[in-house]
Amino acid sequence: MFVVTVTYTAPLDEVDRWRPAHGEWLNRLIAERSFLVVGRQVPLVGGVYLAAGMPVDELDRLLATDPYAVRGVATHSVVEFTPLLVAPGLEHLKDG
Repeated sequence: MFVVTVTYTAPLDEVDRWRPAHGEWLNRLIAERSFLVVGRQVPLVGGVYLAAGMPVDELDRLLATDPYAVRGVATHSVVEFTPLLVAPGLEHLKDG
């Protein structure tokens, strides 16, 4: 599993220009269950994704298709981790 942080590298008005395409991209990855949770950082300097277990090169390929990355308005940072403890009802997250 991965925690991905997104950091905006352009002013918000430039980021906002690509927000609809970015939202469609996120919705597709949520529907595919490649991403499990997505949200905005507070304050709004980027975002955070919780990505399902997959080979890291596959995640890198997915992140490279993010409209924010394609347009050069954000960068991604990835931390891989192994879930050991989870809240009741989320045991499936430990299975990768």
